[in-house]
Amino acid sequence: MRLLTVREAAERLGVGYSTLKQWIYQGRVRTRVTGGGHHRIPEGEVDRLLAPSAATAARAPAPERSGAIVSISGRNQLRGYVDEVRAEGLLAQVRLRIGDQILTAVITRDAVDELKLRRGDEALAIVKSTEVMIAREAHEAGPAAASRSRAKRRGGRPKR
Repeated sequence: MRLLTVREAAERLGVGYSTLKQWIYQGRVRTRVTGGGHHRIPEGEVDRLLAPSAATAARAPAPERSGAIVSISGRNQLRGYVDEVRAEGLLAQVRLRIGDQILTAVITRDAVDELKLRRGDEALAIVKSTEVMIAREAHEAGPAAASRSRAKRRGGRPKR
C-alpha cells in the first residue's frame, strides 16, 4: 500500500495541512513514522477518512430511500457504512462501521455480488439471535458496591 506525505493526504481529504497534523497529534489518524521522524499516511487510512461517518450522516438530511426491503420482522437493525469487503472462495467477510463500532459478518460471496457491496456504501445489518449475552468490566458498581465501600472506610460491615 502506498504511503502519502501529510501534504498529499491533506490535499486528497480536502483539509489544510495544519488540520491534518492536529488530527495526527490527537490520534484520529493512523500514521507511520519514518526514520527521520516524518509522518506518512497509508492510502487505506485516507480512504477510511473519506468514507461517510455516522456523525456526518446524522447531520445531513436523510436521503430518499427506495430499497427493496418493504418491512422485516427483525427488530435488531443497525445502519452503517461498509468499511471493508474481503471475498475468498465461496465466502466473504464484510466489516460494517456503525458509529464508532465495527460489526463483522461472514456471508456468501454470491450475496456480496448480489448486493453490490463496496467500501463506503450504506448498508443495514439485521441481527437475529435467540440469545443475547451482557457483560460488564471487572470493577464493582451499583448501590451495593457503594455501601461496601463506605463500610470499609468506617471499618465496619455494610448495613443490610
